[in-house]
Amino acid sequence: MTETPDFGVVLRAGGVALVLDLSDGGLPAVVHWGADYGALDGRGYAALLRSGVLPVAASEVDLPVRIAILPEHARGWMGRPGLSGSRAGAAWSPLWRVTGATLDGAVLDVASARTVVNHGAGTLVVTAVDDDARLAVTLTIELSEAGIVRARAELENLGDEAYQIDELLLCLPTPAIASEVLDFAGRWGGERAPQRRAMAIGAHRREGRRGRTGLDAPMILSVGTPGFGFGNGEVWGIHTAWSGNHVHQVERVLSGEQLLGGGELLLPGEVSLARGERYESPWVYGIYGVGLDDSARRMHRHLRARPQHPRSARPVTLNVWEAVYFDHDLDTLLELADRAAELGIERFVLDDGWFGARRNDRAGLGDWTVSSEVWPNGLHPLVDRVRGLGMEFGLWFEPEMVNIDSELARTHPEWIMATGGRLPVESRHQQVLNLGIPEAYAYVRDAMCAILDEYDIAYIKWDHNRDLVDAGTQPFGRAGVHEQTLAFYRLVDELKARYPELEIESCSSGGGRVDLGALDRTDRIWVSDNNDPIDRQQANRWTTQLVPPELMGTHIASGASHITNRLHALSFRAITALFGHLGVEWDLRTSDPVELAELGDWIRLHKANRELLHGGELVRLDHPDRTVSVNGVVAADGSAALFAYVSLARASVASPGRIRLPGLLPGAVYRMEPALIGGVPHGADPAPWWEEGPLELSGAALASVGVVMPALRPEQAVLLRVDRVDDDGRDSHGSAT
Repeated sequence: MTETPDFGVVLRAGGVALVLDLSDGGLPAVVHWGADYGALDGRGYAALLRSGVLPVAASEVDLPVRIAILPEHARGWMGRPGLSGSRAGAAWSPLWRVTGATLDGAVLDVASARTVVNHGAGTLVVTAVDDDARLAVTLTIELSEAGIVRARAELENLGDEAYQIDELLLCLPTPAIASEVLDFAGRWGGERAPQRRAMAIGAHRREGRRGRTGLDAPMILSVGTPGFGFGNGEVWGIHTAWSGNHVHQVERVLSGEQLLGGGELLLPGEVSLARGERYESPWVYGIYGVGLDDSARRMHRHLRARPQHPRSARPVTLNVWEAVYFDHDLDTLLELADRAAELGIERFVLDDGWFGARRNDRAGLGDWTVSSEVWPNGLHPLVDRVRGLGMEFGLWFEPEMVNIDSELARTHPEWIMATGGRLPVESRHQQVLNLGIPEAYAYVRDAMCAILDEYDIAYIKWDHNRDLVDAGTQPFGRAGVHEQTLAFYRLVDELKARYPELEIESCSSGGGRVDLGALDRTDRIWVSDNNDPIDRQQANRWTTQLVPPELMGTHIASGASHITNRLHALSFRAITALFGHLGVEWDLRTSDPVELAELGDWIRLHKANRELLHGGELVRLDHPDRTVSVNGVVAADGSAALFAYVSLARASVASPGRIRLPGLLPGAVYRMEPALIGGVPHGADPAPWWEEGPLELSGAALASVGVVMPALRPEQAVLLRVDRVDDDGRDSHGSAT
């Protein structure tokens, strides 16, 4: 028996291992992705390869199929290929030959026999060609210090004839025990609704064709061991970091292999490469963990390690949208600014309605000049007051959209995205401005820069309020979602380069553009237009699967929700919003002094705990009683934690029993007590345990035994503060026991 050359790379970091095989000149194939079980020598690596070869089934190809990160039909893979495309019908099934590889810039000799390279976190870059198809590809595969995998591909056309790309998917294998699928659906005001199903033969494929990420986007498509939850079960997830049309899928074939895959969804003819031209795919992220919380914490650590991640304290924000809507009156806004400053709010945001003829949502969009009718002295009186009060000033834009009733649309109707010689169906009374047209792009950029040059603006709320329909470039209607997405990125990048202190929020009908392509460039996302705390409990809870709390806009709104008209106590609204980038969104002029005083107390509590809230480790509780929700953050050093105990609805039993609080140091002793701003929540027992003083329990006891919480009426919450008690009897704040 002739032994074939084995060449592999083992990347290990953050408790995760990614073992890649580059034997026989083939593209990298994943031998193992999951828990880190240690370094491999040559013998161990060869054994790992041999132990993973699937048997050749009857009526299948005669050799075991080697499945690369870019799966190849030419090698016998009968699932969806990694590259779909052709050169006028030819070159549709490439067979790649590796030409070179580097690991963190060092050249690897992939022709060496029986070699394995052990490495920590790092970046593997592999180049390959298909001489017959006249194509070249560069694959970049990374494992971060947090244990997050990401990969992307760059395809180059080496031939004289154009090469059209129909799809490029990057894939990571998962074991067969990952037989349950979790992803998300949603709608306006109800983003990130989880859905589960059992995996079967075939593909569970989620396509986003909205021209943006979408309110119904899967966000992360995960597979795991049956019954996996926040704290249990192995979970493998995929995320496509792209803000336009996209694909997430998991596919299982008859031979038993199962692949998670992701990439950009290309419309017909969107990417056709001339000789020498290249297409770069989005990053596709692979996220592994033991339990969903472990996966989420890894992603949070990964994002927090980025050089562009916000380092300063996230300013408490007042957005005036639900206070005034389009009715901009200087005296009203000045009064709101005064009240905001008195409460300790640090950023004041003027929303839609300040420009052109924008007195409602039917006109003016695209005319990015300050309305002389509403603002005869410009925005200066308001900006000067806000800055004089010590707050930052923020402003709303929707750069990618236009109303037909606007000077821009009347002057340049050809800049509207359209195809078929017709205008697309309207949505929100608006159309899409084609930023793929250089002149349209320059107009928007220059108009925004003129505003940013004139006024002291620290923050942009960047909105995107409709899906893209018939998104073509006039007059021929060539599909343009790909170019529009790249133009969005380019515009944000240009503004950030010109105004390096500027912060930008990604908003899209609420949470319609929540992806790592947008978050690579922006400083927070707007989770949902719906500030009702009951609905936000779900949206916030599941958005944290990808996004750390400090990047999530979470606002305390008025007592009566503007979306659902439900009434909620301030304590419930505040506790729901605390675990994020805190803001306020209501007409503070309508509040009485008692309510404003309580709001000020919640803001001060948030500020006092901002470092913990925005740097701690996420904890969410699995509990069989769906009327109860528990979430929290634990300091990385285990010194303190905050937990929210939430009653979502009326339960069928009097008490859900003991509530466990995981994530603390098992051997440490902790003091736990509630933060009862505004009084005891309605429905609490007449004598809850805290009336006799704080509890002191070990981290092990809190995690494995827990505490009984008082029965609460529906839609009430209690915030629990947990502090480690030192040997001298003082907690992490220095208070004596």
